[in-house]
Amino acid sequence: MTDRVPLVGRGAELDRLEAVLDGRGGRPGVVDLTGAAGIGKSRLLTELCERAADRGMTVLRGRATEYERHIPFRLFTDALADLDPELLHGLDPRSPAAPVLYGVGAPTGAAEPGTTSGMAGSGAGTAGSPPGTAGSPPGTAGSPPGAAPADRFAAHRATARLLAALAGRGGTGLLIALDDLHWADPASLELLDHLVRHPLRAPVVIAVARRDRQTSPSLTAALTRGIDTGAVLRLDLGPLAEDACVEHLAAGLPPDRAARLYAASEGNPLYFLTLLQGQSGTTVPAGGLATLLLDELTPLTAAQRRTAEAAAVLGDHSTPPLLALTAAATDLAGLHADLSALARRDLLRPGPGGRWSLRHPVLRAVVHENTEHRRRAGMHRRAAAALAGAGASASVRAHHVERALTGWDPDLADVLLEAAGQSEATAPASSAHWLGVVLRVLPDTPPYTARRRELLLKRARALSVCGNLRESRDLLHEVIAAMPAADEAPDSGGDGGGVRAAAVTLCASMERHLGQYRASVALLRRELRRRPAPRPAEAVALGLELGSSAPHSSAYRDVRPEVLRTYELARALGDDPAAAGALAISALGEAYDGNLPSAREYTDRAGACVDALTDRDLADLCEPLARLGWAEFYLERYEDAERHADRGVAIARRGGPLHLLPHLLLCKATVHVHACRLGSALDLVDEAESIARGIGSDELLALVLANKAQVLIAAQPAGDGIALAVAEEAVAAAGPRTSWWASLSWCVMSYAALHAGDARRARSAMLRAGGPDLAGLQPSMRPLFLEALVTAAVCTGDLPAAEAWAERARREAEQLGLPVQRASALRSEGQVLAGQGSASAAAQRYALAAEEAARSGAALWEAQSLLLGASLTAESGDAEAAERMWRRGRGLAETGGARLLTGLADLLHPAPRETAPTPVPAGAPLLPGLTRREQEIAALVAEGLTTPAIAARLYLSPRTVDTHLSHIFRKTGVTSRSALAALTARTASHSGLRTGVVSGSV
Repeated sequence: MTDRVPLVGRGAELDRLEAVLDGRGGRPGVVDLTGAAGIGKSRLLTELCERAADRGMTVLRGRATEYERHIPFRLFTDALADLDPELLHGLDPRSPAAPVLYGVGAPTGAAEPGTTSGMAGSGAGTAGSPPGTAGSPPGTAGSPPGAAPADRFAAHRATARLLAALAGRGGTGLLIALDDLHWADPASLELLDHLVRHPLRAPVVIAVARRDRQTSPSLTAALTRGIDTGAVLRLDLGPLAEDACVEHLAAGLPPDRAARLYAASEGNPLYFLTLLQGQSGTTVPAGGLATLLLDELTPLTAAQRRTAEAAAVLGDHSTPPLLALTAAATDLAGLHADLSALARRDLLRPGPGGRWSLRHPVLRAVVHENTEHRRRAGMHRRAAAALAGAGASASVRAHHVERALTGWDPDLADVLLEAAGQSEATAPASSAHWLGVVLRVLPDTPPYTARRRELLLKRARALSVCGNLRESRDLLHEVIAAMPAADEAPDSGGDGGGVRAAAVTLCASMERHLGQYRASVALLRRELRRRPAPRPAEAVALGLELGSSAPHSSAYRDVRPEVLRTYELARALGDDPAAAGALAISALGEAYDGNLPSAREYTDRAGACVDALTDRDLADLCEPLARLGWAEFYLERYEDAERHADRGVAIARRGGPLHLLPHLLLCKATVHVHACRLGSALDLVDEAESIARGIGSDELLALVLANKAQVLIAAQPAGDGIALAVAEEAVAAAGPRTSWWASLSWCVMSYAALHAGDARRARSAMLRAGGPDLAGLQPSMRPLFLEALVTAAVCTGDLPAAEAWAERARREAEQLGLPVQRASALRSEGQVLAGQGSASAAAQRYALAAEEAARSGAALWEAQSLLLGASLTAESGDAEAAERMWRRGRGLAETGGARLLTGLADLLHPAPRETAPTPVPAGAPLLPGLTRREQEIAALVAEGLTTPAIAARLYLSPRTVDTHLSHIFRKTGVTSRSALAALTARTASHSGLRTGVVSGSV
């Protein structure tokens, strides 16, 4: 590479970037360059691209622009436009990645490169191609025949596979440089978030440059989480050093003048160069850098200026034929002469495929925004028409149509509505935007009232699908307020009643997912009571939503009759998906409340009904699969729960509402937790968290974080603080609510506190979740929650309370008849018995608990039961049985990634009964001559624990603890607990070591 302009003042950053390119120290998948406007991000990105190319890497570069931020996948399509066609050879043209390669809604059978329908002219680009496809090889311009993906999540996965394949075909790797990320379209940002969360297992580096202050909070959060996982390297670019600016950028300028310019620029190289060009001391020239750039247009003829402005309007579509139409040029020879003149002035530059572009994106923005308003609108209108003539899709033309709109125009509005339909599934945020543009110009007069209602409802649906729940809810309030209940009878010939009922149903769903359950129920009940009554199909939709909302704020039994009526009405209408939805609501409601005979009946019926439906039947009702999966989980039918959750995830990814996906992911994750598959469970909750944080529902975030904390408790070693921190965030998100999910957050907080060794806080959190009588705890899971209270009571020496809670757990577990709940109750009994000194009876309870857990395939609880039981079995004298239990328990824990349990296993490994004091390894003992167990007991005595509390903590009998204490007194020569505590403290202080025992509670 020759004539490369050296980069000034970024040596440290370059060293880190070169390490990324060379794969030193573990290559992160994403490099995040942040900083203020003009600080040098684009220049550093250019240098990175050049050095990657020097290494033989394939380099692709895309840039987002502020005025094209609603074109779906625009940023990635722009980057992939420069792809070497040879690298695409052999790739399936019907890949779900087509929207990213070719643009959403790209035409099929596009014209061959170099031709434009109805026009003669030169140039090798396809005029009608979507952004970034001009100059593609034959057969790749525009979306290929048969490419009609409807799943934006499938597009993400397919694009990831495509990038990995390109990295392998391109030689030494692939670099994708994405500039001005803060202006990227939502679909591109969603794709980038996927690539951050699922790093490619290939030599692919994605380098992004963005202005931190203009970046959305959700994108910032996604990139920050990537830093935590090692997937993202962030470089925050600060001001250049004064010597770099003065010596390299202002060579020849008097030092005092250069110093003043540097001080005024505050080290920002763009501001420094602007001041330097102005040569006006510390005053920025009038209009700043824009004025300097516009001055270059002053010598142009009127025709040349129109050509430059047309190039600014068309962007990547700037082929001569389209430039001629957009600029309204009639003399094609004159147009080519103007292009040559603009090239000589280095305003326009020729590119691949016969395309022309302004020399820099900043220049394009300045020219575009400074084109006279009416002339610019006319150019956009002509550009849209020209692209239509070339066969471009509505999604490609919509950007120009929006810029051309100056008032209501039915023909232009139809283009925007078509674009909204094309992007509905793959880029719902863009769909909502185009609908919003139409609504802004649609006349607010009686002839258009019905149309306005329909479009408002469509836009609200699009907003809900992409996760903008609050905005969707607010828009629906507008629709409902404009349609009084008696405004239009269902049989009056209009569809006012249908739109109103649909708006109420969707609005109630939004309120529910935002945690506003009472508002949702009130809205639904009012609509069901209105006169004239809703039509049967509308009543079914309203009844299903009522059955979904009401159980969150009251008992399921309060809404049971209405759900059953809804089911019967759906059957009468022959609406099988709605009938399946009602059965799933019934199954979950009964399972949650612990009415297991009814729960099993409704779960069986719902499962049979759902399994008989096609995915198309369930496309608008994938939520029943989440409810069915959770009901099956509560019934401990883990295989069925995962099967239905998987089906729901697949349907939701193909275009279902984004806010439903976390519920399905969490269902599958919770199954994996109980089955001790913690690595995959953590991946699932991480994806659910990414979605929940972008949606803005505190209630959903609380649910997701509570489940994540549950995974982390088992996946992290005892004493690790991350699970507690996540649980604290969950209860903070839940706030003062007393709903189902808020209660769950406090339950998990109790587990996390036990994990952190704070038994008193664990007890307090569980009582906060359940109330004084514990009625707020989920009935079908209550024995498992009671186990936490038993553990907390035993750890604090409150054996009477532990005994009472263990007895309640036993009664409720027997009533439920669920193996995992019975196992939990048996472990609670075992803890109490161990605290009372009955080691043999306690060991028997843990062995039975392990058998019960194994019956359901709950490997996590089986492993815990085995490991805790092994220690007590060894204390009872059966060393062989203890060793078998320990080995199986540790094997299950290690295979499943349960670091808490593997740590517990190593701590509680049953050793042979001691016949003589065993020396502690050199350098480790705090009190010389004591065994490991005696060291632990001495340390707990120093902490002030009583004999029962020590017995509970170490899963020993009190008699065994007292025996160890007598040995300790004999070996150390002390005769009291206080003297032993003082001796332990002195020894610890002298040796600089700290004592402590890891809690074995989950």
